Amino acid sequence: MSVRPTFPQFTAYLDAQSRAAAEAARGKRPRPPFVTLSRQMGTGAVHLGKDLADDLQARDRSSDVPWTVLDRDLMDRVLQEHHLPTSLAPYLPEGRISEIQAAIRELFGLHPPLATMMRQMAETVLGLAEMGRVILVGRGAHRITAHLEGGVHVRLVGSFEKRVERVMALHRLSRKAAAALIKKCDAGRRAFVKKFHGVDVADPLLYHLVINTDRVPIPEAARLIGDLVLSRVAHA
Repeated sequence: MSVRPTFPQFTAYLDAQSRAAAEAARGKRPRPPFVTLSRQMGTGAVHLGKDLADDLQARDRSSDVPWTVLDRDLMDRVLQEHHLPTSLAPYLPEGRISEIQAAIRELFGLHPPLATMMRQMAETVLGLAEMGRVILVGRGAHRITAHLEGGVHVRLVGSFEKRVERVMALHRLSRKAAAALIKKCDAGRRAFVKKFHGVDVADPLLYHLVINTDRVPIPEAARLIGDLVLSRVAHA
């Protein structure tokens, strides 16, 4: 069973945000909270995001806007907002395309310059964070939104062996294939953040919380993050 938000859920989120924005314009709403999740592959970020959204939805009475998680949907949102063809989707995830590949495709006009797409990604991330009540997974969102008030930035880590086991189960891969995939994705994400944001994604000082999902179960981690978000809402 998928834990990813459905398109109707995302549409409902945007509709509620448009109503909330109208209230904010009349001075009725404080700055809304948001969460970013940076992760090593295999730490359960999407499941945690879903549990966190459910937890906050149940406990956060500061707005009628539903909490939502955006990971792959964020990519679709970027393409939609900037009127880009869906064929560009493979070029947006972290670390999935080399500079050489990008240069070749730019040369032959197969997609916009990589820098342009990254600027558009940043604009979309900022816009969603400004609206609030959103959990942004990956895409360097913790750096793009670092200057915004109301954000809680979280890094998820875990032992290599435990992450291999999770990826084997989730993607039905052999141990060797899962280990190779984790190494590739972790390296790609680290290079992505270093190239576009100039920092080491593993630096704990970039985050409010660093959670070891080997030792902290996903539901408990979601509750822990939710407590921090709600404490900040209460003092806003």
